[in-house]
Amino acid sequence: MTTTSQDRTQLQVDISVDVPVEHAFRVFTEQFDQIKPREHNLLAVPIERTVLEPRAGGTIYDVGVDGSRCTWARVLVHEPPHRLVFTWDISPRWQVEPDPGRASEVEIRFVAAAPERTTVTLVHRHLDRHGEGWEGFTSLDSGNGWPLYLERYRAVAERLATDA
Repeated sequence: MTTTSQDRTQLQVDISVDVPVEHAFRVFTEQFDQIKPREHNLLAVPIERTVLEPRAGGTIYDVGVDGSRCTWARVLVHEPPHRLVFTWDISPRWQVEPDPGRASEVEIRFVAAAPERTTVTLVHRHLDRHGEGWEGFTSLDSGNGWPLYLERYRAVAERLATDA
């Protein structure tokens, strides 16, 4: 995994996954519940599941064990098997940001590096739209941010490819 950030208002993380590109995309969009850590929670109760609606106009939301729901992203682009873009509607204070003009964007690209290997590039951009405190989103802390999500993603994608 490599991490870069040429523009101060974005960060980029690249990872290679030993699966075909179609499988890589499908796992990210259809198994996001297994990728997002349950402790990354804006609800008042534990998360039962996380849902990524795989279509432009869909949303990403958490469902609590009591049925409560927290929508924290909107799917802008869904181009299987190569590209997914969604908003990041979470403020630097770790609260849902209701103003779409203050949301950043997350773009994930899936590029076949070989028949059984995919390069996945995640770019979280326009971080400055969040206003005060946005610089905290530029951390590449492997134990908590996008590197953690992508490591979890790689494990799920490769396990499901092996199980198939």
